[in-house]
Amino acid sequence: MPRQIAARIVLLTTIAAMSAAGALQGAQDSTLARGIDGARLGLVSGLTAGGFVYGHILQSDLWWKGQRSSFHFDWDRDWSYALGADKLGHFFFPYLVTNLYRQAFSWAGLDSRSSLIAASTLALSYQTYVEIRDGFSAEWGFSWGDFAADVLGAAYPILQDDLPALRIASFKVSFNPSERFKAGSNASIIDDYESITHWLSLNVHGMLPDHLRDWYPPWLNLAVGHSVGGLDFEGGGFHKIILSLDWNLEGLPGDGWLWNLLRKNLNYYHLPAPAVQILPNVVWYGLRI
Repeated sequence: MPRQIAARIVLLTTIAAMSAAGALQGAQDSTLARGIDGARLGLVSGLTAGGFVYGHILQSDLWWKGQRSSFHFDWDRDWSYALGADKLGHFFFPYLVTNLYRQAFSWAGLDSRSSLIAASTLALSYQTYVEIRDGFSAEWGFSWGDFAADVLGAAYPILQDDLPALRIASFKVSFNPSERFKAGSNASIIDDYESITHWLSLNVHGMLPDHLRDWYPPWLNLAVGHSVGGLDFEGGGFHKIILSLDWNLEGLPGDGWLWNLLRKNLNYYHLPAPAVQILPNVVWYGLRI
């Protein structure tokens, strides 16, 4: 039965990949008048293939070293080993990839909507592959929680495109090496959830009525951050909740393709800013990384 389920998931992933190809083909037909740049699309495709191979190697080194097993689900440790912090990572990665590839496909000549759909499908297809591979790992297993977070992360940019009210909320990440990581606990910082903070950034300027926006800077957001500490990977540890100012780089003045590219893509990282941790205890930071 597990193998049948795995086969169905593989089939769904294949369909998703075919949908991405279909979106690209549809975009090519709809934008034929202005033309898709074949060289640029080829470059994007080549870098994507290389990224997939690198991602597989990285995952194999970090998470898939252990013994393989028949396909199975992870019900026991799914929400305990990182206190759910991994679910935020599973949301953020396809959210980030969708937004980056949307720009890449648009640069290659696709129209805005087709770029978004193709990027989202590509991001979810890769994450689904990762979840399936986890399902064959004796240590992990396929996680419905991870997969649900993957789906939401890939879908959120589409929802933002359809529902302007959602554009006031964006997501960011920051890294601050934990004592555990400094002691050599993990090969990569992205594998240490105590070193990672995920942020929900609210565009205050965009939330204000028009007559109040003149006095509030568009480059200053408010953010809520989440991290964890004291993990024993058996359910022990604690959550950290941080309130912080957040620099909205897209609200900074200036123009030009390079500046626009930098401020848009650097805006997915939460830069150091004044903050206060409110859980599990109160800690004031002059600048919180």
